[in-house]
Amino acid sequence: MTRLADVREATAGSGLDALLLTPGPDLRYVTGYDAMPLERLTCLAVPASGEPFLVVPRLELAAAEHSPASRLGIEFVAWNETDDPYAEVARRLGPIAKVGLADRMWAMQSLRFRAAMPGAEQVLAGSVLGGLRMRKSAAEAAALAEAGAAIDAVHSQVPAFLKAGRTEREVGKDIAEAIVAAGHATVDFVIVGSGPNGASPHHELSDRVIQRGEPVVVDIGGTMPSGYCSDSTRVYCVGEAPAEFVAYYEVLKRAQEAACAHVRPGVTCESVDAAAREVITEAGFGDYFIHRTGHGIGLETHEEPYIVSGNTEPLRPGYAFSVEPGIYLAGRHGARIEDIVICGETAGERLNNTTRDLVIV
Repeated sequence: MTRLADVREATAGSGLDALLLTPGPDLRYVTGYDAMPLERLTCLAVPASGEPFLVVPRLELAAAEHSPASRLGIEFVAWNETDDPYAEVARRLGPIAKVGLADRMWAMQSLRFRAAMPGAEQVLAGSVLGGLRMRKSAAEAAALAEAGAAIDAVHSQVPAFLKAGRTEREVGKDIAEAIVAAGHATVDFVIVGSGPNGASPHHELSDRVIQRGEPVVVDIGGTMPSGYCSDSTRVYCVGEAPAEFVAYYEVLKRAQEAACAHVRPGVTCESVDAAAREVITEAGFGDYFIHRTGHGIGLETHEEPYIVSGNTEPLRPGYAFSVEPGIYLAGRHGARIEDIVICGETAGERLNNTTRDLVIV
């Protein structure tokens, strides 16, 4: 209930005259309204001075009125099919010099706003909302912990799905059903990378048949009814794993542990990345760690802060992000271990608690 006031204050403090938030995570964060993304404009306008208002198509008015946004005391402005809602937003805001647009706003909408407010410089609303959304409240942390427990419950079932002779797609279907059964509202992604496919970090499910002796990377996540996301990666092997793989998997475990142990208020995002990367590089696998160590998570699976070299943002209590170093040997196999970690007052807390050992099935 305090977010709208916080956003108004941050908007004024950033030098913007207004924020315009269309359906997506920014609008849901500020109002709780998970609006349907349509070609018809739904938009929350937050002036730096003046009262916020929510523009909605008349046919969506009932849905908006039954959403948490109805408890915020803001005016709902319903528009009809022959109205111009962009002109109405511009009219209500009056002359403005600089406006923040939702980071996920459709290009069609941003161009319509540009035409309606030709004198206004457009910038990303993330410049205002990023700092607020990064620092999770106690309620948000609890929602992420619930998501973490739900995806852990799915990983505990994965060994029963993995059998030599099954395809990645067949295993992925079972996992997707388990994600929903564990309490998620939606399945966001299912990665089952067997053998050489494990060396592709974002491998899509395929009809490749899983063989004995092959490592399998399983990276899965979904969105809970709360709107908050899960994301966790574990590695399995159908039968005895190759000795080469076992050796570098132990390196990866040490790297992931080092990065998680490094988390505490005041250290930078890039130093968490460095903590993992140093272990992997010293073991001779630096060239095979080909992505950042992590990403923020909340109402989006990927959001700020990003755990990557060059990001000097210091961690603060409430920052939530993945720690997921990986080693990928193209054409052979790969591995990644991923937990969601939230920065506490003195240290980081993992929100995923299934074993990080290589699981032999």
